[in-house]
Amino acid sequence: MAEVAEPLWREVLGRQLRELRLDRGEKLTETAGRAGISPQYLSEVERGRKEPSSEMIAALAGAFGLTLIDLTTMVADDLRQHAVIELTFAGSRARAERRDGVHGRALRRPSGPVARLAVAA
Repeated sequence: MAEVAEPLWREVLGRQLRELRLDRGEKLTETAGRAGISPQYLSEVERGRKEPSSEMIAALAGAFGLTLIDLTTMVADDLRQHAVIELTFAGSRARAERRDGVHGRALRRPSGPVARLAVAA
């Protein structure tokens, strides 16, 4: 199984900002205008491509009527939820590996002709 990569803070921040904007039914230009930034920059932040400064994050929080701590808490809660999901996934994967062995085959004692050859040797 492939490892699930932990998301970057800027990616989670971007998802939260986009969700807030869409929940309000706003266009990029409306939210960006209130925050004092360009719609292009907001788009890049929402897509997790830009790492905004703390001043920019505070301006974006204010554009939604939130405090910096409100927005930061939302991002932290999202990251925490991801960590719980990842820990659950990792625990399930570890149990499956113990059950199935490293290569995905069940850990069984050989039987049939292979077992008879092993005993005879």
